Amino acid sequence: MQDRYGHRISYLRVSITDRCNERCTYCMPQELQEWLPREEILTFEETLRLIRIAAELGVSKVRVHFITQIPAISGIKNLGLSTNGTLLTRRITSGKTMAMALREAGVQSVNISLDTLDRDVYSKITGRDLHAQVLEGINAAIAVGFDQIKLNSVLMRGRNEDQLIPLIEFAASRNLILRFIEMMPVSTTEVLSEDNFMSVSEAKRLIESVYGSLIPEAEFRTNGPATYYQVPSREQRIGFIGAMTNLHFCENCNKLRLTCDGKLRPCLGSYLEFDIMKPLRVGASDEELKQFFLDVVERKPAQHDFRDNYQPNRKMIAIGG
Repeated sequence: MQDRYGHRISYLRVSITDRCNERCTYCMPQELQEWLPREEILTFEETLRLIRIAAELGVSKVRVHFITQIPAISGIKNLGLSTNGTLLTRRITSGKTMAMALREAGVQSVNISLDTLDRDVYSKITGRDLHAQVLEGINAAIAVGFDQIKLNSVLMRGRNEDQLIPLIEFAASRNLILRFIEMMPVSTTEVLSEDNFMSVSEAKRLIESVYGSLIPEAEFRTNGPATYYQVPSREQRIGFIGAMTNLHFCENCNKLRLTCDGKLRPCLGSYLEFDIMKPLRVGASDEELKQFFLDVVERKPAQHDFRDNYQPNRKMIAIGG
């Protein structure tokens, strides 16, 4: 699939639930979200069918929260998981953790959210005291041998700017990729302000004041929008995702999103979303659903709207990850 701006769509990010055990301020602050009833969420079989159709149209990477039958779909080359990591050590059988089960099911890469190494700050950001669990989850992910593990850290002035160096050292000690992400207006209008926003360029300057000039790695990609650098004098990569300040951020976008309630979103930072659940449930054929995908791709905007006083119509938790 290719849109009118030349974006080749090969990445489908799938959400299967609107529920979470944390309340991160930039995703779902406090308790401001009512859970969807089960009948308004795509079933396992419906989601698999849409993934298969997307694969036939050229999607080769899926990031999703359920697993086992996806690797069997022809055309899917990469299966990834985004998680807060707090449940990776949960025992699902007497001898198997969630991390073990995911690896055995074919998950190749895992993104784990970690904004701070300070337990108290973690609790304030997430609304839950689960810091020990996420650290245990990271260790469990390492132990089962995922092909790639990335840590995602959202930049928040006044909350975690003093954590950049500790997080880099933490990632280095475990041979993990660390990515710093600018906060985006995807929960409520009040969450993002001039007082708490920290740009990736400022974060980069702070890091370079400690380590020296970071070495650009323009050829290194991980399917997403991060720009990567090597830390001088060590084999360590860190990435920066600057959706708010990088004016070229959208030029290489290759992604569609499928929400748990059956909406296809061609862009995270846009109000555009299209209800594919409705035709799916009234008996649309595979060919009709393929055309639906193609029509959505055709509507993909040239760039997101985050820099234009964007007022979120959905919280991030309702979009997925």
